[in-house]
Formats: sequence, C-alpha cells, structure tokens
Amino acid sequence: MIQTPSPAAFSGGCQCGAVRFRVDGALGRASICHCRMCQKAFAGPFGALVSVQVADLSWTRGAPAHFQSSNLVRRGFCRDCGTPLTFEWNEAVIDLAVFALDDPSAATPVVQLAVEARAAWIDHVADLPVRPSPGPHGRIVSRQHPDHHVDDWPID
Repeated sequence: MIQTPSPAAFSGGCQCGAVRFRVDGALGRASICHCRMCQKAFAGPFGALVSVQVADLSWTRGAPAHFQSSNLVRRGFCRDCGTPLTFEWNEAVIDLAVFALDDPSAATPVVQLAVEARAAWIDHVADLPVRPSPGPHGRIVSRQHPDHHVDDWPID
C-alpha cells in the first residue's frame, strides 16, 4: 500500500517515478564524496549523500536495483531511468542520494570526503559566468516525476 508522506517525513525518488521512498525519522550527516566511484556512479564531480536509519526508510513505489561497486559497498539505482539512489555500506544505516530527495535543501552537506580525487576545477565553479535561461531549455516539456508523492504516476 502506498502511503502519502506526512509533513514530518522526508520523501524522494528517481527521475521517472518508478522508485519512491519515504524516511520517517531524522536525516543524518550529509556529505559530498569526491571518490572516483562516486564520480562515476553520479556521472558528476561528486556524490552528495545523506545517512538515514534503515528502520526509518521505506520504499513506497518500486525498489532500487543494485550494483556491488566494491567489496564493501553496493549502490542502489532506478533500473528504468538510472537515477542513483543509495550507497549501502551498513545494515543499520544507509546513505541516500541528496538530490533524490524531493527537497534536497533538507540535507546540507557538512563534510567533504575523498578530496584527493576532487576535480581541480571544482573550487572555481562559483566563479564561472552564469548564462540566463531560457535558451533551448524554454522549449523543454519535462516528463520527470514531480518532487512530491502522487498516487497514480504514469510509468511507461
């Protein structure tokens, strides 16, 4: 049965809506990991992750597929759209991808990990010129799942 998250819960999911989750508890430490495995898993300069208690986590639609990325860690992702969802390293605690949360601002990173693999240019991102929209983005019609629970999201 799909439950609608209460205001005190944290919810999230993948881009296509095939996998959704709910956290009924506090978010733990949020971090940015620059290790090469996170760079590859997120196809970006780092992975942003937040820890939660496994007992507080429920999958409200679908479930992640998994890839054993090392001898100690498996990573969950949506099999349909590829969205990174989890970093699983412990039976009691799981890390969720911060940007899979419906409200990513709820998990502000407090530490950077594996900085030896950090891309040299990352320190200068804020200095880059900003290009205003619309450009081609003004014509895009999103098919992305909205950042909130819906009972009957079309998945096809």
